[in-house]
Amino acid sequence: MSPEDLRDLNPFDIFDVEFSRLDAYFSGLDDEQWARPSRCEGWSARDVLAHLAGEELYNRACLDDDLDGLFGLLDREGVKDVGSFNDWCVDVRRDRPVAAVLDEWRAGNGETRRRMRELGVDATLPTMAGPYPVGLQTFHYCSEYATHADDVGVPVEPEEEPARTAWRSRIGVFVLDEQGSTVRVERIPGGYRVTAHDTTAELSAVDFVDATTRRLPVGYPLDPDLSRALVCLA
Repeated sequence: MSPEDLRDLNPFDIFDVEFSRLDAYFSGLDDEQWARPSRCEGWSARDVLAHLAGEELYNRACLDDDLDGLFGLLDREGVKDVGSFNDWCVDVRRDRPVAAVLDEWRAGNGETRRRMRELGVDATLPTMAGPYPVGLQTFHYCSEYATHADDVGVPVEPEEEPARTAWRSRIGVFVLDEQGSTVRVERIPGGYRVTAHDTTAELSAVDFVDATTRRLPVGYPLDPDLSRALVCLA
């Protein structure tokens, strides 16, 4: 799959929808609900919000072409990799009022969405992986937001779910190909046939999305090597 195969999707509109869905959900949580465990091991719903707020530091550094400044800050904070960055984003916000973290996230994400849309899909953006198309980077953000919305249990209207799963599946197929994955993916009615390491399995579209984001439930009946090979958006 090439970027041209995604041209019928508007990443900026999708990003707006996924932000709005999360924002509406977060706006209605009470203290008990903020403390509930999410699907991210060790993180509550509040921690997921802190993670999303912290990620805006990276998003803004890309937009400002100031990754060196961000890396300098993180080096001073003892952050050495993506995992420790995620933990740091959560840890530094644990003692802040949740309303303040929510405001920080809304402001940061609002700026990111506005500036990405203004740049347009074909512009390039400096990223940790090098210059990258704005439209494709926005699709990565869309996937991140949809995944974390599912992590904290954000409801999706039944009439929205098929189209949401469809674009998420297509992004998964694209990223697998972009990363040079050895997994062969074939569209079949209701889902996908995936093959790697001489092993083939058929997954529903929903399960395929969960596989690409490392969200398949424990004990899911899928060959471990194939399961690992499908992870591309976690």
